[in-house]
Amino acid sequence: MSVLRSIRISTPKRGAAFTLVELLVVIAIIAILASLILPALSQAKARAQGNFCLNNTRQLSVAWVLYADEHNGRLAYNLGQSARITTAAPSIANGPQMAQNWVNNVLNWETNSDNTNSGAVVGSGIGPYTGPAAAVYRCPSDNVLSDLQRSLGWVSRVRSYSMNAMIGDAGTFSQGGFNLNFPDYTQFFKATSIPQPADIFVFLDEHPDSIDDGYFLNSYTDGTSPTWTDLPASYHNGEGSFAFADGHSELHRWKNKSTIQPAVAYGIKPALPMQIPYGTQDFSWVLEHMSVERVSTPDSGSSGGYGSP
Repeated sequence: MSVLRSIRISTPKRGAAFTLVELLVVIAIIAILASLILPALSQAKARAQGNFCLNNTRQLSVAWVLYADEHNGRLAYNLGQSARITTAAPSIANGPQMAQNWVNNVLNWETNSDNTNSGAVVGSGIGPYTGPAAAVYRCPSDNVLSDLQRSLGWVSRVRSYSMNAMIGDAGTFSQGGFNLNFPDYTQFFKATSIPQPADIFVFLDEHPDSIDDGYFLNSYTDGTSPTWTDLPASYHNGEGSFAFADGHSELHRWKNKSTIQPAVAYGIKPALPMQIPYGTQDFSWVLEHMSVERVSTPDSGSSGGYGSP
């Protein structure tokens, strides 16, 4: 004899479902938590990219040292983009070419191959000492492009770093044994001529709308008013990455609002040299870590001119 089992169908008890007010409260709590967590995640990402950037500048420093070791102590050429023009002049036909420069490209917001040609970057200057990976020349936070470049499907430009203008042979700017752009300070032609290597920076990440050649220059342009000729980057929570002549790298936090400019194409370039209206601590710090005052004669390690590196 079969036994019929009773089947009980449960029905939800009244009041078990969320009310509209409760759902809105939950959504509000999630929004508040997101507002607290997302900035922390963003800062953590910036810190991670900052550490990656520091590692890049350390690798560039190692390559810079290796170059000097294999060139009788002479530092790599550090030429401005004007070298592309001036080295064609008959009077300096035997001068250094951009291909001998520590890095051989000039960046802009157009479609020039210099912006993306990684082969040219690692094939000149200190490139043979960095290895074939051009990624070491770009900060991971630097993905800034112009609308034109982005429309072509570009992901980034190839370089974010520049070299202190007072480091290395600057071509026509330093053929007298000192830098015409900064004549009261020492141009360092040899690693041994840098008196305080831990205080003089070699590489830094430069603002994407300021960077063009690899020659980072600042000075009191009119003798009185401090202005940024080239502007450091501030990708990493308001900090910039620097590699020093003793081999260490560090992130330096900027103090003045005028230093921390938005990382966008055509954001500051028309305004450079840029007046400093919000204090000069950052500008002074950069100048103090570019060189030392030239006492009387050019550094004994410098020969000027275009002698073999």
